[in-house]
Parts: sequence; structure tokens; C-alpha cells
Amino acid sequence: MTHQFPVDLRCARRNAGLTQADCGHLLGIDASTLKTLEGGKREPSLREILTLSLIFGRSFESFFSELLKDVRAELSERLATLPASEEHASTFNRKTTLEKLEQRLAEEFAADHEG
Repeated sequence: MTHQFPVDLRCARRNAGLTQADCGHLLGIDASTLKTLEGGKREPSLREILTLSLIFGRSFESFFSELLKDVRAELSERLATLPASEEHASTFNRKTTLEKLEQRLAEEFAADHEG
């Protein structure tokens, strides 16, 4: 797990004025479990990530921007080496889907590296 999430979670909680007990209660976990999340010793579940995004009014992607950049880079590499496929009815949209994915990844890469 990246180091960013635990730090970001702790900062978001503190900025919101919530205790670990408050935040844990809202997540449906105890304060000691929240402490393991903030300490980077446990990865959050998808449900916890979505709940945190609601608690703090942030997109779940904002909690994982560093990891998302890595995933985009890995996906771009795999996309570039995707084997060709024989076209038939079930792969009719394949080319368009892959082109759109490539475009999105390029746009997001450019946005990540602006400024």
C-alpha cells in the first residue's frame, strides 16, 4: 500500500475535527481498527473507502492519487503490448474501446504532469 493514504486519512480526519473514535464509529469500525488504517498496517475495504469519501466530501480517487498514477502507468504499458485479436461479432467494439482507453490514459497522464 502507498504511504499517501494513511497520511491523507489522518490529515482529513484531523482537519474535520473528528477523533479516531468518531471516524471509526461513522465507518462502522472501532478506533483501534482506524488506527491501523492511519498507520498503514491495514488496507481499507472498498466500502470503507466509499464511506470515507462521503464523510469528508471528497472523491475516493483523491485518497489514492499516488496509487492511481502507478496503475495508469502499468495499464498503459499493458495496453501497448496487448496482443492482436481476430475480429468477430463479439469483439466488434474492441478497437473503439481500446482507443478510448488509450486516449483517457494519455489525457490523465498529461493532467498529472501539468504545472
